[in-house]
Amino acid sequence: MCNDFGNKVPYAAYVEALAQLKIPLIQPDLIPNLEPREDIRPTDKAPVLKGRDDGKAEFAQMKWGFLPGRPKAAPVINFRSDGRTFDKGRCLVPASHFFEFTGTKYPKTKWKFMLPDEDWFAIAGLWRLQETPDGPQERFTLLTCEPGPDVAKFHDRQIVVLDRKDWAAWLNLSQPMGGVCRASPEGTFKVEQVVR
Repeated sequence: MCNDFGNKVPYAAYVEALAQLKIPLIQPDLIPNLEPREDIRPTDKAPVLKGRDDGKAEFAQMKWGFLPGRPKAAPVINFRSDGRTFDKGRCLVPASHFFEFTGTKYPKTKWKFMLPDEDWFAIAGLWRLQETPDGPQERFTLLTCEPGPDVAKFHDRQIVVLDRKDWAAWLNLSQPMGGVCRASPEGTFKVEQVVR
């Protein structure tokens, strides 16, 4: 279960990548100045690209983790994609890297996963507008699937990292999406142990 990822992606990189893929981006009135972050943890705010019925992408910053269905439960930070289709609330969660942890005693060994040939990638996510004690709030969760070979030795699940060719279809809510939530093939990730 992914409970830590990083995002060092400048806003201009989102604009450029979406333009190359011919995905119209609804630009905010004020261009955000995004601080590079090595660690984003549950309930932190993070940049998200929301899908729309018209195929456009909308930039937002929202908290990681759906509100739990029962009192005192943890936020839903990961959501199983297995055998499901998602007709609404699809989003891309940009990331430079993500972490997995091994071991049974604290501090666990921390492993950093990156793409060897790209500065960043997008995780398949879902977003919802939820009622909180502070009023309505947009929140997101990350989709997971069975692990590919690069992740399987570290964890029994992996986040869904979408191929760039699938971004437009994932963001276009007028199109049904199935089959893209799959494990990453061997050699997708470069893995490094984080020295504490």
